[in-house]
Order: sequence, then structure tokens, then C-alpha cells
Amino acid sequence: MSGSTFTVRLIGGAATLLLAAACGTSTITAGAGKAPTKAPTPSGVLGVATTSVGPVLVDHSGLTVYLLTADTPGHSSCSAQCLQYWPLVPAPAGTGATSVPGINAALAVAKATSGVSMLTAGGWPLYTFVKDKAPGDVTGQGVKTFGGTWYAVSPSGAAVTAPPTSAPTTSSGGAGVYGY
Repeated sequence: MSGSTFTVRLIGGAATLLLAAACGTSTITAGAGKAPTKAPTPSGVLGVATTSVGPVLVDHSGLTVYLLTADTPGHSSCSAQCLQYWPLVPAPAGTGATSVPGINAALAVAKATSGVSMLTAGGWPLYTFVKDKAPGDVTGQGVKTFGGTWYAVSPSGAAVTAPPTSAPTTSSGGAGVYGY
């Protein structure tokens, strides 16, 4: 992370499990003041992290969550080829619209082009990026491909359009960093 500070707030994994056991349904949750652990977390859990582009949504592994400007609220345009590079953030089974502490955006569920349920924030379908390898990485920020531009998602559900404070290194040869 080249000297940048990274903070993660995952929202209540244990509380989610207790609530799901008590109610018999899944919920989308996130937590405050806890670092990610190696223990498995339910798929679809969102949190908030501070990265080099500011506070952003992160998935259950702490990886940055992105939106694609070619999408429209509630509708993903990311094809099977796109999803190879930009995996969708899956919705937990039985989840509808909900709210999560620390996340101001309305969370809901939409269908990907494959028919799989995925999470949305502020209506925008959510994805991760395969080149983000560790919590705090924002290598997908500002990438222009698959008909639009990819931006990290703020806790309000809006695109974070600021460039990272330390830009990724580029390779020589004209293909660029991402080469697809």
C-alpha cells in the first residue's frame, strides 16, 4: 500500500449470524472499528474502508467495491467477459433492500446479465476488480473499459471520482496497465 493508511470497518458479522439464526433470514451487515479477520464471513457483507481515494465500500474480504458508469441504476451491463475482470458483489440469499450502519446508500438487489443476484448501492450494481489483491487496493479506479469508467463507491453510493493519491505504475509498450 506504499505508505498509505488503510482502515476497515466491517459491520457486525457476529450480529448478522445471531440475527439470521433468530429470524431465519439473511441480512446485509457491516461493522464499526474492527479489522478484517481470517475467519470466513458470509458472502455479500459490505463495510467501509479508508483508501487512497477516501472512504469507499468494501466487500467481505475488505476489497474495494466499484461501479461502472455504463450501468444504469438497478441494471448491470457487465457481460460474461466483463465479469471475468470485474466480479459482481453477490447478494446474500433471501436479501432485499436494507440499510447498514456506516453506509448511507440504500442497498438492494439486482440481477446481473447472467441472472445471478448482485448487490446495489444507491441503485448502482457493485463489483470488485481482479487486480485488487489486498484490502486498500484501488487499481480499478478510473479504468475506462466495457463501455464506461470504473469508480470506487462511496458510503453514499456515489462514484468516487478522485484519482488515487499514489497512481499505479504503468508498463511500457502502449497496452497500459490493464491490457484487456
